[in-house]
Amino acid sequence: MRTEDLIKALDADARDKAMPLGKAWWLAVGVSVAIAAMVFFATIGPRPDIMPAMHTMRFMSKFVFTLVLAASAFALIRALSMPGAATKRAMAWMVAAPLLVVLAVVLELFVVPEADWGKRLIGSNMMICMSFIPLIGIGPLAIFLGMLRYGAPTRPVLAGAVAGLLAGGLAATFYAAHCFDDSPLFVATWYTIAIAFLTLLGAIGGRLFVRW
Repeated sequence: MRTEDLIKALDADARDKAMPLGKAWWLAVGVSVAIAAMVFFATIGPRPDIMPAMHTMRFMSKFVFTLVLAASAFALIRALSMPGAATKRAMAWMVAAPLLVVLAVVLELFVVPEADWGKRLIGSNMMICMSFIPLIGIGPLAIFLGMLRYGAPTRPVLAGAVAGLLAGGLAATFYAAHCFDDSPLFVATWYTIAIAFLTLLGAIGGRLFVRW
């Protein structure tokens, strides 16, 4: 069988599932949000001063980063789960979240005295951040890997890694509501490490469980 014919056969098989793949992805995200919310509220919950914190730019900028990451990863993983689907535009949007973080860090370095850079970078919740983002995101990651099996990705490792990015963006959005470290320097370092851990798990999961 030629490669083109194989891709068309996989695409037809994915479209013939009981539920359309696009609708199934939205359902998976809804379930994942519910699971992440349950873990979040059952463990750490939002910070006590969240209402006044919402009036500060540093606090709200964390959600801009995490939500843009989750949205761009969702667009890409939907494309990757369908054989033959165009992924170039979705791939390009994946640079949006990192660029936003870089911009925020540059602005922070201009505003904050150099003597305070190290303190802003280390923060006060480094270990909590690296523990709870993976904890909140592990359930959604399992769901997204299951969704990839429901589809027919031709690049399972890449698709699994994007599933980890999606789970990481979702988990970091919840964790940001608890985090007392609002500096972009902290977010760029420790949020990124925690999300990278889920990305690695996703890539491994894609390699082991999403093969065809």
